[in-house]
Amino acid sequence: MFGKLFGGGRERPTADPHALPAPRKQKNGVYALRALGDARVLALVEAADAGDWQAVKAALAPFDLGHEEAVLGQLTDVGGLEEWIVRAAEEDKDDKRLRATALLISGARHVAWGWEARTSARAVDVSRGQWETFHERLRIAEEHLLEAAELQPDWVTPWRHLLTSGRGMSVDDSVQDARLAAGLRRDPLDLDLHLEWVSHLQPRWGGQPGQALEFARKAFAAAPDGHRLGCAVAMAHIEDWVESDSRDCLQDPRIRTELREAAERSILHHAYERRLGWQGDYNIFAMALSLAGSSTASNVFRELDGVFTEWPWTFMADPQKVYARFRKAF
Repeated sequence: MFGKLFGGGRERPTADPHALPAPRKQKNGVYALRALGDARVLALVEAADAGDWQAVKAALAPFDLGHEEAVLGQLTDVGGLEEWIVRAAEEDKDDKRLRATALLISGARHVAWGWEARTSARAVDVSRGQWETFHERLRIAEEHLLEAAELQPDWVTPWRHLLTSGRGMSVDDSVQDARLAAGLRRDPLDLDLHLEWVSHLQPRWGGQPGQALEFARKAFAAAPDGHRLGCAVAMAHIEDWVESDSRDCLQDPRIRTELREAAERSILHHAYERRLGWQGDYNIFAMALSLAGSSTASNVFRELDGVFTEWPWTFMADPQKVYARFRKAF
């Protein structure tokens, strides 16, 4: 719900009863977001970390993991979860939705666990053992995600993670295209599907220069004002920066203008909905606008009030330090 109007004609949200207390900020005024800043999400993560399936089921009640990627994403880094989640769900094998939920969590976890084995090193620097572990974990991920998708045909999140596992396993382009299409049939405006495809289209994964940005622009053009799909445009520019040999490649007036207009029509628009994980959207724009040298970054950093999310700053050598430096600069 909303309260009185504040700057720019937007309404100031009333206090969130589920919000976690903000931790004490560091000297630079920055702190990492924990459990999406939500006490219910924290309870879910803690239950998963404890290996308590009954507590996980109870904590899942407010959420729909089939459509809420931000909440699902909080479970992918829970070490050890992959060892028990599907086995525990066998006690609820007659409940299709619960079984699908366990398989979805397991699949998403195995994707993340697979990439942990591969690391972010260049392909030529990944050992044979790492590749074997990587592919074995992705194979399990695909099996679980496909079954989850079959059990719950309306879910979109299995298809997003299948795109990631498919990219890691170098499946045929036709398979990836089919997976993207399957996800978009379920939600044509799903941001996480679009962000994954922006990554898929990068030259380092076999795409062509400019493909990702063209895809993101087209998707955002079809979205209503205030939609978070503007983040796909910002992420495409960040990916261009990652691919480029020039650290100043976004310092172009046309790029600066496009990013400002995308921010104003998405996250800074009065129709934008601050759902769970909204800080991640703002961090994407904060990085893109900062790299472009746009003064609009100051508006984004002001709304964040020091909240830092690892993605997409992990492209930087010292993510939180760079965030703090850009925040101070703007």
